[in-house]
Amino acid sequence: MELNLTGKNVLVTGGSRGIGKAIAQAFRKEGANVGVVARNPTELLHVKQELGVKVYRKDITIEDERIQLIHEFIEDFQTIDVLVNNAGAGIGTQVLDTAPAVFEASMKINFISVLHLSQLVSQYMIDKGAGVIINIASIYGKESGGLPAYNTSKSAVISFTKAFSSEVIKHNIRVVGIAPGAIFHPNKEWNRRIQNDPNFLTNYASARIPAGRLGKPEEIGNTAVFLASDKASWIVGTTITVDGGQSRMNY
Repeated sequence: MELNLTGKNVLVTGGSRGIGKAIAQAFRKEGANVGVVARNPTELLHVKQELGVKVYRKDITIEDERIQLIHEFIEDFQTIDVLVNNAGAGIGTQVLDTAPAVFEASMKINFISVLHLSQLVSQYMIDKGAGVIINIASIYGKESGGLPAYNTSKSAVISFTKAFSSEVIKHNIRVVGIAPGAIFHPNKEWNRRIQNDPNFLTNYASARIPAGRLGKPEEIGNTAVFLASDKASWIVGTTITVDGGQSRMNY
């Protein structure tokens, strides 16, 4: 399927590894110009060399750095066609054991950054008369499971996606979301679980995922490029579940 993304200017937050890197790679394969933002300089160097993307070392939990990021991206590319709000983190434990400050920190990285970056890029998209904003949420933003602070922030992302989409679609800006289920990519948490139980992935998948396996980062990347394309022109405000049947909700 030809998605007509060649030459589009795309910014991916948290794009140096895992799902974010797979999204950046999927856009590059479609011929898009891609900028990746992350905090780890080593990872940024690797993704720059591997994918040929422009990289930005920023901490998007900091308001001034978010402003600088968009300013620098526009200086480099003149405009922005697609923003993928992917950066996020799961922190905290159970509600009674998690301080309010941890909930605040979770909201800051998982939601406030999404809100602010969307506001910043939308001004350029309004001027251009077109744009797509893709927010990476989670199935646990739709139902219980996982860490409560994380779930709360991802629920906010899903609600924001719907609210903001209704506001800016009149400017031909589509705001949509993706709610991944369990996606395997090597990181500290997955490695910790595997070290504790070498059969963890198999047991997890057989117990929780009807498809019988964990998802792959590229499957989220494929969804993102489709949503960014004109093939998805009538998809507005919704957050699409991509989880191999893992979630228990009927939407």
